[in-house]
Amino acid sequence: MALASMTGFADLSGTVGDIAWVWETRSVNGRNLDLRLRLPDGFESLEAPVRMAFGQALSRGSVTVGLRVARNGGGQGNGAAARVNPAGLDLAIEAVELASEVAARRGLPLAPMTAADLLSVRGVYESDSASPSENPEVMAALAGAVKPLAAKLRAARADEGREVARILTERIDRIAALTAEARVAAEARGAKVAALLRQRVETVLGVAGQVDEARLAQELALIAVKADVTEELDRLEAHVASARRLLGSDEPVGRRFDFLTQEFNRETNTLCAKSGAADLTAIGLEMKVAVDQLREQVQNVE
Repeated sequence: MALASMTGFADLSGTVGDIAWVWETRSVNGRNLDLRLRLPDGFESLEAPVRMAFGQALSRGSVTVGLRVARNGGGQGNGAAARVNPAGLDLAIEAVELASEVAARRGLPLAPMTAADLLSVRGVYESDSASPSENPEVMAALAGAVKPLAAKLRAARADEGREVARILTERIDRIAALTAEARVAAEARGAKVAALLRQRVETVLGVAGQVDEARLAQELALIAVKADVTEELDRLEAHVASARRLLGSDEPVGRRFDFLTQEFNRETNTLCAKSGAADLTAIGLEMKVAVDQLREQVQNVE
């Protein structure tokens, strides 16, 4: 499995007799796998296979899965008759009367209810035809489409992942190039600054008399240790190598990549703090920009 993004979209549709259905799913970034289902009433039994299929196909991301089911040619389709259910209508009217009485006792005004409002109450206006959720063939087709839907979303995320991988490669190459530039600048800085440091330390230590060469060497060594960026550059090179290995991994690497960008940021900040030279500072600031761009893209990686 190549590097995958956490963003993607997929859909599948089909028909069974006069029933048309459409599965849709989309995903965005998320710390864990957060699956949200939007199923019509009566189709709750599909939740378990959906969660299983997507749990097997994906490891991270905020994923929404929705289902739409309708009869071809309209809400009822095929001339299926619709009728008012007298018993349901009586119950709805009784409920309205009770609500009106309670509201009146409490001084709460209620808007008058129309016939259309009553007909919209569930169980009042019914179709003579069975619900699609009661059709075994429809339910089998819907359940059978779940795994292909999850696979299609995974493929879409993989396509997006290829573009993310290209951008990450560019950012990593840029950090590697800047690290090499920083090493050259650090070596040049050492040669230029050594004489100046010696002169300044001699001035400070020689105020009271002749300079103690041993003390001078000790002070210069302390300054050199504090200003040395070799360790930071070595770690940056190691992080670059780790990032390239993650790019070639067959497993989800988003969490590890996110941690690695934090390490990049830490070493870059230290490099800027210890630079002590305008050219090395400029390289460090450019590297901070590249690391920020890398971290932004890593947030998309599964």
